[in-house]
Amino acid sequence: MAEIRLEHVNKVFGPRPDEALRMAERGVPKAQIQKHTGSVVAVRDADLTVAPGELFVVMGLSGSGKSTLVRLLNRLQEPTSGRVLLDGEDIARLSPKRLREVRANRMSMVFQRFALFPHRTVLDNAGFGLRVQQVPQEEQEKRAREALSLVGLDGWEHSRPDELSGGMQQRVGLARALATDADVLLMDEPFSALDPLIRKEIQLQLLQIQEQLRKTIVFITHDLNEAMLLGDRIAVMKDGAVVQVGTPEQILTEPEDDYVAAFTEDVDRARVLTAQRIMREPQALLSLRDGPKTATSLMQELDRTELYVVGPGRKVLGYVRDTDLAHARHRNDKTIEGALRTDVPRVSPDTAVVDVIPLAAEHVLPVAVMDGDDTLLGVIPRPLLLAALGPQRGEDA
Repeated sequence: MAEIRLEHVNKVFGPRPDEALRMAERGVPKAQIQKHTGSVVAVRDADLTVAPGELFVVMGLSGSGKSTLVRLLNRLQEPTSGRVLLDGEDIARLSPKRLREVRANRMSMVFQRFALFPHRTVLDNAGFGLRVQQVPQEEQEKRAREALSLVGLDGWEHSRPDELSGGMQQRVGLARALATDADVLLMDEPFSALDPLIRKEIQLQLLQIQEQLRKTIVFITHDLNEAMLLGDRIAVMKDGAVVQVGTPEQILTEPEDDYVAAFTEDVDRARVLTAQRIMREPQALLSLRDGPKTATSLMQELDRTELYVVGPGRKVLGYVRDTDLAHARHRNDKTIEGALRTDVPRVSPDTAVVDVIPLAAEHVLPVAVMDGDDTLLGVIPRPLLLAALGPQRGEDA
């Protein structure tokens, strides 16, 4: 794993970069700067950190600067100003020899177009980075096979690229990057050329691989749903500037400006928001010491038919229903223990809202949000669930 740090990084293409940057600092629009100076401000004052082991997504529309930004990280593009640091080492100041070493051993790149050698086998393509590193042939094959297995291409080692589907070819490109065991993976819109179903499959496979390997990944996309699915954090770019950095939930529910808000309008909120984000405190809780009459009175006061029962430390013991309490009163029970039900609809705090919906549909009782020790953190009633899926900007669930 490695840390990447960008400190006030700028990239200007054209003859008058200093003047273009001064205009950009005054807030002059990108198009006007280009018309006046003949220069394009591709990246402007980028200042951010990618943590070790983080899957960091950079997203924006075409021309936003996202692809230029990722090419600054391995110096395929030279920064006009600012610093790009890999574990504290300034990429822009590396000698040609040291830069080759970093590209060969510490950073791998996966491109939108698969960039496979058509005359080489899948195994040879997957091991190409190792060949550049001058790894012995036997070790090349071993590591290339392991990488191909990670991406689900066992048995295809001796095939040629033209014998593979587009999705399989992109997996070979991913395997090639993984085989080098580089600390950093740079992925420039790697799945955008794929059909939607294949794209989703490979997205999920990348998440599985990341769960195992915990690489530092910078992933470029123009697809917000892809960004929301993959990113630990997301940077949104516009006209070369990073306008917001945050978790998927923060980007969706706390947009910095109208641009980000408009960008997120069509996102499937149910797949991004988590139970912890939308839960609230329960209206009331019962304990086993409470009697059936007390519990019934509380239900009537709250216009509820079911309530949770907790023990010390808000450990969930179960719940009771009004009909069961009626039987308990008829039996002259002193406590509600005999009416206790234990089939609690429960989720963990990080459960996606889309997975809460089926439980909410099955139960009148609000879904319980509980930690691993059965402590009740909050509840999600049906009306709250519906409100959380609404499109309102800045909504506080």
